Amino acid sequence: MTIVSPQHSPLLNKELADEYATRALSRCKTLSALSQMQGGIHRVYLSKEHKECNAVTASWMVEAGMQSWQDEVGNLWGRLKSSNPHAKRLIIGSHLDTVPNAGAFDGILGVLLGIEIAALAHKLKLDLPFHLDVVGFCDEEGTRFATTLIGSKALANEFDPQWLNIEDTNGITMRQAMLDFGLNPNDYAKAALNKNELLAYWETHIEQGPVLESVNQALGVVTAIAGAKRAMLTLTGQSGHAGTTPMNLRQDSLAGCAELVTEIEKLASNAKNGEVATVGQIQSRPGATNVIAGKTTISLDARAQSDTDLANLLSAIQSSAQSIASKRNLTLDWQWTHAADAVACDTTIQHLFSSACKLNNQASPSLASGAGHDAMAIAPICPVGMLFIRSPGGISHHPAEAVIDRDVTKALSVMYSALLLYVKECD
Repeated sequence: MTIVSPQHSPLLNKELADEYATRALSRCKTLSALSQMQGGIHRVYLSKEHKECNAVTASWMVEAGMQSWQDEVGNLWGRLKSSNPHAKRLIIGSHLDTVPNAGAFDGILGVLLGIEIAALAHKLKLDLPFHLDVVGFCDEEGTRFATTLIGSKALANEFDPQWLNIEDTNGITMRQAMLDFGLNPNDYAKAALNKNELLAYWETHIEQGPVLESVNQALGVVTAIAGAKRAMLTLTGQSGHAGTTPMNLRQDSLAGCAELVTEIEKLASNAKNGEVATVGQIQSRPGATNVIAGKTTISLDARAQSDTDLANLLSAIQSSAQSIASKRNLTLDWQWTHAADAVACDTTIQHLFSSACKLNNQASPSLASGAGHDAMAIAPICPVGMLFIRSPGGISHHPAEAVIDRDVTKALSVMYSALLLYVKECD
């Protein structure tokens, strides 16, 4: 192994970049076959497919010159060791689980690019002044147990033991699923990392949105991960006959919710800092054609790059909801279902990624992430940074999810450059 010095070029040979990026893309397709649904991709936490995915990915880690292991909650790890046994850890990673009927790249590509970075360092016989750790998180999506970021929260010592009692749709608790997977559910706390041993966490991820494509750029440097709150809002009025109840005497919960949905859209559209709000579900009862809806429930998902902006948007929505309910003689029930604070990406890492882009003659527009990521859970224990890769059509969580091959090559080259620049910063 050769100790990395200032003489090492931070630019990656184009042929190597093409070769290793192509391999990462091929491996995405290999993992897409490990699915519990026919004709699509679906891989959930503690499933047979999760175990198979960890085994296959671990073999690639070993092939890249890494040591590999699985932690106490099912996260997969690989380490390219430094010659310094007391070295700290630089972690690169993302998640290996998927939503139902998923695409092949969300999360998975970030893990596989991390492995390729390690493989390149191994091939070039680089002795890094830190351990290079690659992690494949076990559950970011929360599909099976309706609890997101399970794997990354465990690393930050935020695993809630109450989660062990949550049942999936088949009545299997997380505790039982861990036992069936070969884990000891009582050992979850052992997965927590010592933050004094950590340098930083880097995550490469497809954008899952249209911003980079709209400016015709392959890559972007993430400034922040939006905070999010979700709620179920219920307006209750009075069911009645559609033909005999005059319009001015109705307590129509569905009409009230329709007005509220429009108001939510208007409030978010008029917000000044990129806030968004979405109503994605609606359930009206009794649900008959000729009956006025007595009770209607809608979902609300609101996001913003700062907690203050999110709080202001939600306050305005709550005020409008109460006003609409009062005007229409309806009762309002507001039930919170999810909350996540906004997370700012480390400015030093942002500058590092931008410098690496510049070295590779690549633009580096800054943008925020509207979607949640494992970096959110890791941020309390070390600095985090994210590099986005363009998503054609802005499509994700869908079989049509795609990447452009040359964008992936650019991402690999930039991350390799960032690694070598980071080495110099650590000297």
